[in-house]
Amino acid sequence: MSRPPGLRSGAFEGRCALPCQRLERFRRRCGLAAGLYALTIAGASALCAATSFLLAGSSFLLAGASLAQDASPATAAPAGLPEGAAVVARVNERDEGESSTRQVRMTLEDKRGHQRVRETVFVRRFFDEEKRMAIFYESPSNVKGTAFLTYDYGQVDREDDQWLYLPALRRARRISASDRGDYFLGTDLTYEDIKNETRISIGDYDWRTVEEVEVDGHRCLRVEGVPRTEQISRELGYGRVQVDVDAEIWIVRASEYWDRADRHLKTSQVGDIRQVDGIWTPHRIEVRNHRSGHQTTFEVSGVDYATPIDEGVFQVGSLRRGPP
Repeated sequence: MSRPPGLRSGAFEGRCALPCQRLERFRRRCGLAAGLYALTIAGASALCAATSFLLAGSSFLLAGASLAQDASPATAAPAGLPEGAAVVARVNERDEGESSTRQVRMTLEDKRGHQRVRETVFVRRFFDEEKRMAIFYESPSNVKGTAFLTYDYGQVDREDDQWLYLPALRRARRISASDRGDYFLGTDLTYEDIKNETRISIGDYDWRTVEEVEVDGHRCLRVEGVPRTEQISRELGYGRVQVDVDAEIWIVRASEYWDRADRHLKTSQVGDIRQVDGIWTPHRIEVRNHRSGHQTTFEVSGVDYATPIDEGVFQVGSLRRGPP
């Protein structure tokens, strides 16, 4: 590049160098800013990563605490008392004899005190783990000939079978699982309650021991059952039940029932428990419905555990013939 006329050599080189120096300072400043920006971005990314790690750790700890809480036994019994499921198992293991026959008088009383009386015969027999029971109505005349048959298979994964024979129709109607919570022929017990007799359902409920109580002077274990599923609750008509079990002879002495809205529904009291052929047997059961004011009293007599019952009695086709 040629030097302009009249300009000294040093001055020319100085003026040419000035823009280059300014350009270099600008480049360095830009580079510094870019570096700071990169460092800032990198720092922010690291901070976000650390925050995410801390949040993940917190979530893990919270999840672990939740799992630990869930894993704790919700059905744990108070200190020194057996678990609810163990209490129920003891009740269901109690000796009831291989077969039995008994007369049962049912007195149905409405809230105004009007009474109706039903005379019936209950027969029951065990076939290994399967229990079959039939109920025959003998009086009054308007219900005479009515019969009920149930097969309790004793298996959680298998539905029981139930039939109701109505003489006016001359045929037996099958009771579906969805109907087992219906009340049995005007009484305050459901079809399921009747089928269970003195036993407690272990497949429909989750049981927990609540406390030790005294019922009519007897030491009892109070257990509470909650239906295992919403469907079971709908079928049974109960939201929860509470049962007082005699801790000496392992028989139910009292029960309380709540509906699906957790309103107190009914109370069952078991009395006059006596031994027949060495087997503890309830002779009186009173069930009061707190919603309707209705009450049913079951009075048991003529209990026979010794006489065998023919298998043919427990056939659907035999219901129309009446009791053995």
